[in-house]
Amino acid sequence: MPPVPAPSAADASQSSGRALLEDSALTSFHRRLTVYSAGGPFLDGLILGVIGVALTQIGPRWHLSGLWEGLLAAAALCGLLIGGTVFGYVTDRFGRHIMYTIDLAAIVVFSVAQAFVTGPEQLLVLRFLIGIAVGADYPIATSLLAEFAPRKHRGAMLGLLTVMWSVGSAAAYLVGDLLLRLGPDGWRWLLACPALPAAILVALRFGTPESPRWLLSQGRVEEAEAVMRKVFGPGAGVADLGTPTQPARFSTVFRGTYGKRTAFVSVFWACSVMPIYAIYAFGPQLLTAMGLSGDGDGTLGSVAISLVFLVGCLAFLPLLNRAGRRPVLIWTFVASTVPLLVLGVLPGLPAMWAGLLFAVYAIAVGGPTLLQWIYPNELFPTEIRATAVGVGTGFSRIAAAIGTFLTPLALEHWGVGATLLLAGGVSAVGTVVSMAMAPETRGTSLEASSAT
Repeated sequence: MPPVPAPSAADASQSSGRALLEDSALTSFHRRLTVYSAGGPFLDGLILGVIGVALTQIGPRWHLSGLWEGLLAAAALCGLLIGGTVFGYVTDRFGRHIMYTIDLAAIVVFSVAQAFVTGPEQLLVLRFLIGIAVGADYPIATSLLAEFAPRKHRGAMLGLLTVMWSVGSAAAYLVGDLLLRLGPDGWRWLLACPALPAAILVALRFGTPESPRWLLSQGRVEEAEAVMRKVFGPGAGVADLGTPTQPARFSTVFRGTYGKRTAFVSVFWACSVMPIYAIYAFGPQLLTAMGLSGDGDGTLGSVAISLVFLVGCLAFLPLLNRAGRRPVLIWTFVASTVPLLVLGVLPGLPAMWAGLLFAVYAIAVGGPTLLQWIYPNELFPTEIRATAVGVGTGFSRIAAAIGTFLTPLALEHWGVGATLLLAGGVSAVGTVVSMAMAPETRGTSLEASSAT
């Protein structure tokens, strides 16, 4: 597969005459970088989705309890916590480029290894390791993309990563429904299937240049100049990057103004993903418990939710620049909270109304999820940007792991109503925090939006 090539003469001419990287035209380089970076979220949605489908076959075969199903579903999320937190800091210290392909190569290896496990203990370890690799990709890919993106297009470029997560989630259910038909070992093929797109992405990402903002922060001025000229044309240079920054400590994200921003990002991110991951990981079981599907139809119902979620992401994407980040976050949080609370209070609603409320939730939650990678990349400077994304990823995955672990237990002991009521309560917390703390970063440069 070809690497990310330098822009064509036409692309370069589009950027010539621009005073700043922030105001450059959208080139084919930007589009390719967006697609390649979106591969990580796609794999996340795929990897976390296939376990829910695979467990419908693994569970009866291995006689798994609700506890073991919760552990297997949450293992990758626990790995995401380690991968995001540790490798976010590593990315700020050693560069975005180094890990941009290595992390996906690890996903290939661990995905294939899952096909050969003989018991839940082995699968648990591999799910944890694959989660580390997926978690590492978030700060790496999103920081690299944000630092190349023009401000006019940054929201859409980062928002598309969320769109690809929903595509991966829908693909997990569609592919899962097909592969489980291969027989009693269909789950092995299903758990291994992420290896194919991951291998393709490794080849596509090879040759991507390092972030010139990061190079400048390390004092590597000549290398930063070379990247700027390669990507934005012969007239570009480090003068277009703003004031050079210096490497910072990990603790910087927890102090002063940045500490408050870390708290905001972590809490709203956690409150948006906790219900999402719980619902998608156990979509077939949850829909069946609500009477929205018969035997074998729960997977198709989960596909429908994933596709509606995709519609929501696409619908709110243009509003990020038109209406602004803050209004989109607050009002979509409200709109996604109400259906969960209603379903929790009235779990016996007719299937048509229950399905409609699920659709409203799936559409509305697209707003908060679009901003999960936008806000941390815009609110923190180059020297701690990947660290901040990693911390937000880690904190949110703690919440997601808790929700995913507790979902089968809650369904087993408390029923679907209480389970959805808890999910709605978590979403309500995210709404309140967003109203109190969400800033507006629309149309600002990375330097301005990340300034204290």
